[in-house]
Amino acid sequence: MTSRSPLHRLWLALRAIFLRPARLQIAALCYRVRDGRREVLLVSSRGTGRWILPKGWPLLDRASERTAEVEAFEEAGVIGRVRRLPYARIRSTKGLDSGLRVPTDVLVYLLKAEAQAEEYPERGERELRWLPVEDAASLADEADVARLLTRMCRDVTIWSQT
Repeated sequence: MTSRSPLHRLWLALRAIFLRPARLQIAALCYRVRDGRREVLLVSSRGTGRWILPKGWPLLDRASERTAEVEAFEEAGVIGRVRRLPYARIRSTKGLDSGLRVPTDVLVYLLKAEAQAEEYPERGERELRWLPVEDAASLADEADVARLLTRMCRDVTIWSQT
């Protein structure tokens, strides 16, 4: 079985289906302080252009917080320090290629942005916006993300460590 054979690709797809936690995604809540403003990152979804957090399916060979780092880099080029424990668990929906929308649970990890690469895997596929947290809460397309950002505005433990 070679890595390019149809049988190998089928095996990888089946393995991913059965080994992935059912409907669990991992998100990165990227934040920074720039010119005294507390900002967070929202990215547009590729299909519908909704404003969301960078997120994806768990990577089988990585801890969840490392998956959050990967998603932040792949979708927005963000490089930074991720906290080891999730900040929140929220509900979301994932649009599949078939057009079906699947409800998902999302573990959200805080990632303090330290840099942003000019080249990254999904460059040009999404729009990126660094926004004051209050503005991001208004722009977020999912109610749980908006509530999470509103909570984050008041969370002095995050902002006192920046």
